[in-house]
Amino acid sequence: MKAFTYQRARSIDEAVEAASTHPGSKFIAGGTNLLDLMKLQIETPSHLIDVNHLGLDRIEPSADGGLKIGALVRNTDLAADRRVRSDYRVLSRALLAGASGQLRNKATTAGNLLQRTRCPYFYDTNLPCNKRRSGSGCAAIGGYSRNLAIMGVSDACIATHPSDMAIALRALDAVVEVAGPGGAARRIPIAEFHRLPGDTPDIETDLGAGEIITGVVLPKPIGGRHIYRKVRDRTSYAFASVSVAAIFAGDGSRRFAFGGLAHKPWRVEAAEGEGTADRIAEAVLAGARTTEDNDYKRPLTQRTLKAVFGEAEVQA
Repeated sequence: MKAFTYQRARSIDEAVEAASTHPGSKFIAGGTNLLDLMKLQIETPSHLIDVNHLGLDRIEPSADGGLKIGALVRNTDLAADRRVRSDYRVLSRALLAGASGQLRNKATTAGNLLQRTRCPYFYDTNLPCNKRRSGSGCAAIGGYSRNLAIMGVSDACIATHPSDMAIALRALDAVVEVAGPGGAARRIPIAEFHRLPGDTPDIETDLGAGEIITGVVLPKPIGGRHIYRKVRDRTSYAFASVSVAAIFAGDGSRRFAFGGLAHKPWRVEAAEGEGTADRIAEAVLAGARTTEDNDYKRPLTQRTLKAVFGEAEVQA
């Protein structure tokens, strides 16, 4: 780990100012991803800004009847919250499917959204990776790609997004609230928050320089049946080969967001009215770019979606 300086921010404005003043700085809260990357010298921030004391650790009703989740709410607390378990069950289930109990006790809402890919080539500093160093190449392309992306990939990157929480938030149409330099504030739809790799896979989100996530807003509850199904190599502490966050809403509409397929939470809203699970899966996977290692994700996505439909029938 390389040497760095440390600062404990006492307000959002102070945190944003510190990030603007120290190029190459990073915000740290739980540190469950950042510290690992620093030990491997994949992340080498010159300055750490501790944001644990900004008062962003509450879950509160929003003005439009939804729920506002502070950026520093721990994953365990969010999954256990009575309102989340009642009205946003897909989110609670997704959180409980991720990581381990110890990590969920430390991990935060904002940190979960900002965690970086678990592509093995990203973690191997002896091999080229465009996410670590832009323009260096992608060792995963032509390498072992069993758990890597098949949708939205590019010639620069085939990494997958690791978050379970973000998949559920995509199904819920959440909005990410952001504060920036000069008191600026933005609201970014979750659909636009994460980016596909294109030619710049090192740019992973829509956050600008010095900006910090302050919270996530869930819309008014839509009721219905909520399902999160995650298929992985082992039943605990493993990332998704394929996951589905599904909502069969009270008004008859349906929503399906997928994990394990792309560089960001994957949702094809035009496919949600296609009828059967087979037809939806076919539309969702249109344009898939697979390798010999990860072509199994096509039938696995189809079977997982069928299982989701079966679970929804049982709940009906």
